Amino acid sequence: MAEASNTDVKKLTFERAIEELESIVKRLEEGKVPLEESVAIYERGEVLKARCEELLRQAEARVEKITLDASGKPAGTVPLDVD
Repeated sequence: MAEASNTDVKKLTFERAIEELESIVKRLEEGKVPLEESVAIYERGEVLKARCEELLRQAEARVEKITLDASGKPAGTVPLDVD
């Protein structure tokens, strides 16, 4: 876990971030983690949760930007401005 805690969360893919978040939840639920470490991994979990939410918002916005033609069929996409 020490290696993972050094990883920049902003560089993680959704899949990697959710995997690490699930691991943190599991460890905390087991209740076998010392208090100080529990606090540290909980804080990391909060950052991972925010990253997952950000990536989901971006994906949702891309899906919403799909354009339809007159018959209602997908006709392409519109560039997404996520800022």
